Amino acid sequence: MADTANREPQPCPTTRDRQEARRMSARPLPVSTPAEQGVDARGVQAFLDVVEAAPDIEPHSLMILRHGRLVASGWWAPYAADRLHLLYSLSKSFTSTAAGVALAEGLIDLDAPVISYFPEFAPEITDPRSRAMLVRHLASMASGHLAETNDRAFGIDRAEPVRGFLLIPPDRDPGTVFAYNQPATYTLAAIVQRRSGQSLTEYLRPRILDPLGIGEVAWLQHPRGRDLGFSGLHATTDAIARLGLLYLRDGVWEGRRLLPSSWVAEATRPHISTADGTPEGARSDWQQGYGFQFWTSRYGYRGDGAYGQFCVVLPRHDAVIATTAATEQMQKLLDAMWRHLLPAFGPAPLTGRDDEDKALQHRLDRLALPPVAADPAPPAESGHWSGARLTPRGGRCAAQPGLTAVEVCRPDDGWTVTLVEGDDRLVLRLPRSGWSVDDGPVPTAVSGGWTSPDTLRLDVLFLETPHRLTVTATLDADTPDAGTFTVRWHTTPLHGGPLRRNRAPRGIRR
Repeated sequence: MADTANREPQPCPTTRDRQEARRMSARPLPVSTPAEQGVDARGVQAFLDVVEAAPDIEPHSLMILRHGRLVASGWWAPYAADRLHLLYSLSKSFTSTAAGVALAEGLIDLDAPVISYFPEFAPEITDPRSRAMLVRHLASMASGHLAETNDRAFGIDRAEPVRGFLLIPPDRDPGTVFAYNQPATYTLAAIVQRRSGQSLTEYLRPRILDPLGIGEVAWLQHPRGRDLGFSGLHATTDAIARLGLLYLRDGVWEGRRLLPSSWVAEATRPHISTADGTPEGARSDWQQGYGFQFWTSRYGYRGDGAYGQFCVVLPRHDAVIATTAATEQMQKLLDAMWRHLLPAFGPAPLTGRDDEDKALQHRLDRLALPPVAADPAPPAESGHWSGARLTPRGGRCAAQPGLTAVEVCRPDDGWTVTLVEGDDRLVLRLPRSGWSVDDGPVPTAVSGGWTSPDTLRLDVLFLETPHRLTVTATLDADTPDAGTFTVRWHTTPLHGGPLRRNRAPRGIRR
């Protein structure tokens, strides 16, 4: 087994290998009770208490693995285990994994100049620092720029952002300073895709995704055919947990090496300082250094996506924590892990803990987001709600500029609210209680109703993203069938665009 575990990655699997991997993809992770793996269920309960009580954290899912076994998992309904979820910058860690495989296969060289992979741009790229930038500088966010260049790079050349990025001269020598910089990852991803002749998803599918048992994923593309790399991957929480377990196991999965041990070590150690002068003991988890598309944490390391998409790997505790969430208080979520989950990891097994394990499982099976407190229908005397068409308060919807109208209707089977954006119409069905789930074409869950005779409020969860939209409509007492509305994003979509974009891309799911 030791010899097998130390071999370099094997060549791309054959068709028969792929078919077998697809069959294996249905295999669930091995399951154990917390106590059997030395996990104190009371610590997990305390973590759940914190995240559920926090008004600025909306948890969507949690998976905890210890000693290679799944000891706790839960999804806050209406989110579900089989639902894809936008990972935002946690996508970068999958891009890193693709780069690690490409390096092992001889497709890329960390010490090659970036410009060598784009010779068509060489005559234009004259800045010495741009020409000195190496692939490893892209991987470690050390391109030499002092700030994010995303808007500038895409503004210079939206059709080919790599060219736009390379035309922005670095402020310092590459490798000397850190700046979280989306085009660095985009360019790294573009190199892998150019050299492999495949999208990242296509490249990873037989080499990593299928062997890990990761099912369907979807990645936003720009331009068509090129996965975004720095963001835009939609995957399940289970996929996050399996990626973390692969790294925890030093790149080996079920006795087969998928990633070089050297890549795992290099990707997860700090290559560049992210400290900003804060005293060491007071530094946040974003000030501990940066690896190859992984952050170094106060404990272990992590893949990290906006609004609480985490893949936390804890080698000293032989544990992985995977979360999806909707919060701007990401440090607060990590702090809750350090305060409650770390102390829960002890020697195995724990004895006499059956009741605690059962209580935790009972809670995990019943996790749910609270619905909006409202009446399912307006009072009879409240006015002309059915057929009402409401316009943005103040004339324009600042939070969602394309949203021009809200229409309220009462067909025979209940109330509907339609959000109108040009020719797009998102029809939402109000539930009589709880959440009303609609799986297509934009998967949503809706809760709400009337909070007063003249006020309708509904919350819309875009179930393949970390985003919730609150719509508040007010009927005009003096004008039948009319009124105004406001909307508020609880976490603002970073990719922007119309409401229909708040889902996993359908045409490129793999």
